[in-house]
This record gives sequence, C-alpha cells and structure tokens, in this order.
Amino acid sequence: MKILLIDDDEKLCRLIRGYLEPMGFAVEVAHSGQVGLELALQGLFDAILLDVMLPEIDGFEVLRQLRQHSKVPVLMFTARGDETDRIVGLEMGADDYLPKTFSSRELLARLRAVIRRSKMSDNETVEAMVEADDSDGKLLIRDLLIDSAARSVNQGGEAIVLTAIEFDLLLAMVENCGRILSRDRLLDLVSGRDYTVFDRSIDVHISSLRRKLNDNPKEPHYIKTVRSAGYMFIK
Repeated sequence: MKILLIDDDEKLCRLIRGYLEPMGFAVEVAHSGQVGLELALQGLFDAILLDVMLPEIDGFEVLRQLRQHSKVPVLMFTARGDETDRIVGLEMGADDYLPKTFSSRELLARLRAVIRRSKMSDNETVEAMVEADDSDGKLLIRDLLIDSAARSVNQGGEAIVLTAIEFDLLLAMVENCGRILSRDRLLDLVSGRDYTVFDRSIDVHISSLRRKLNDNPKEPHYIKTVRSAGYMFIK
C-alpha cells in the first residue's frame, strides 16, 4: 500500500512513517499543501493522510481540488479537534478524520478501514454493473434519485457528491423510509462495510449529509431527528 502524508510537522511525519512502514505501507511525505496536491494528483496512492493546517494552501483547499479529479481515500488530521473542521472536511469529501492526539493504533485502524471501504466500493460497483440487466438498482423518492449500482445520488437532476458512509447511511434510511433508526441500528445496517470505527461520529456524518442535501434539521424535508431515539427518513 502506498500512502501520501501531507503535513508540515517534520517530527510527526518521521514518527508516522516509522510506524507505518514496518506495517507494510510505503509512505511518501510532502510538507506543504501545494507540493502535496501535485503529488496526490498523480494518482499513485492508495490513501492520503492530510493535515488541515498547511503552508501555501491549507488542507481543505488541497481536498477541494483533489476531489475534482480523484476519489482516493483521504484521512484528515485536525490539531484543534473542532467539530466545524470535521464537518467541513467530511462535506468536502474526506473519508474520515483524526484529532492530532491520536494513537498509532487508531491511525492504523482508521487508515486500513478507509482503504478497505474504498476497494470494497469499487468491487461492489463492478458486481452491480454485471447484474444491471436484472435490476437497475435505482430508487426515486421525491426529488432524490439514488442509484445503488453506480453509488450515485441526484437531487432534482443535480449530482450530489457523497462519501462512502454518507451514501450507505442515506440508502439505509431510504430503504427504511418512515421508520425510526437508532444510531446502533444504522451501524448494523452498514456493518457489512466495516464502519465500526465510525460509531462515535454517526451524528457528524448525518449532519454532513443534511448539508449536502440542503436539509434544514429544524424544518426537515428528508431526515428527521427523533430525540433520544435516532433518525428517520420522512415519507
């Protein structure tokens, strides 16, 4: 597995490289946003570790430009641990995030998970295309067209770019439209995609999904929060 680490903290980069390389990862390092983006766009990496605070251009801008050309898994670092940073990163297409107080074991677990989900998604898309003659795998609910084969979402004819977990959460809720799903139940419904590392951040992903769908949680059109119970996709 080839990893690109984009972080201006040289000491941290040495520590991460020293930990990951014995685990079977080849780690290339960039210490600025611009250099990191140029390397990332070459498309040679299985995943990218991306810091938010970078010289030249910050991590959010690197991610924004990268997502115009690539779906490579991105795990973001944030030193502040601010929920706003996490939501912004997830909205822009990050696959996961870590505050910079992370342990080496957590980093390894999350890195392996985002790579595994990415490869699983690619395989599922191929399998679904082979079976397309039997079923087109499309769901239409109000102005949302969800294509489970292509793993795509259109809202009123406009493509909505979702991360892997956002798509699977949306699909799970739509397939259970009108039913209240607890956080644990949502995790169960997507457990086949190995999302156990997300159990502490399900609300962040739902929040990001709502923002992408322009769904106001105070006056929801799609996803309703049921206090102390969970979430429900509105019929």
